[in-house]
Amino acid sequence: MIVYDTANKLAQEIKESEEYVNYKMAKQVIDLNTELKKKINEFEMARYEQQIAAMQEGKNDEEKIKYVQELYANLIEQEEAKKYFDAELKFNIMLGDVNKIISEAVRDVIEG
Repeated sequence: MIVYDTANKLAQEIKESEEYVNYKMAKQVIDLNTELKKKINEFEMARYEQQIAAMQEGKNDEEKIKYVQELYANLIEQEEAKKYFDAELKFNIMLGDVNKIISEAVRDVIEG
C-alpha cells in the first residue's frame, strides 16, 4: 500500500531532519556525562510523577511543581543540558506538528 510507503518515507525524513539530528547529538553528549545524565533522569522522573499526580488528583501539587522547576533551573545552567532540552523541545514540536497534520486529515472519520 502506498500509505505505508509514504509513512516509511516520512519516518526517514524525520530521521534526516535537523531537529532529529540535533536531538540525537545532544542526547549522545548527555550519555557521555554520567553525572549530568543522572540529574536529567532525576528531573524527568520528578516531572513525570508531578504530571501523573496532577492527572490523578485533578489538581497541581505546588510543592512538586516547585521541586521540578528548581531541578530544571539548576540543569539549564549547564550548557550541555540546556542544548539537550532545547533540542528535545524542537524535536517534540516537530513530531507534534506532524501528528496534528495527520490527525486533522482524518478528523472527519474520528469525530464522525
